[in-house]
Amino acid sequence: MTINRNDKSTSISTQLDSLIPASKISNLTQGMFVGAVADNFEERIEQKIFHAEIVVDNAKVAAETKRYKQIPVITNFVDENGIDRMKEQIQENYNRIKAETKQIVAEELERIKQDPELCKLLPKQEE
Repeated sequence: MTINRNDKSTSISTQLDSLIPASKISNLTQGMFVGAVADNFEERIEQKIFHAEIVVDNAKVAAETKRYKQIPVITNFVDENGIDRMKEQIQENYNRIKAETKQIVAEELERIKQDPELCKLLPKQEE
């Protein structure tokens, strides 16, 4: 806010300067984090900038990891010669879907041309 003899002006800056220096962030170890929170008029927060650590119970994490089940293979793209054919299979599927889509569009356009009510929706063909 600026006040002079003639008037008073208020400006709000949206420039966010670094609240937490990069040097502090770069020196953090795994599980450490820093941050800043905003408050509102009804609920003022005195300590807005914080530095904390996530405490991990390694024994519990290890026990949970041991209970993980292997994800089953649903589709295997390796052929009888041991060559991975995933890219070829994806390209074949893409080409098939594209051809089927073109066929559906052609059939629908033909159906619309044959229908006296719907043929009005098609653009006029110049002859």
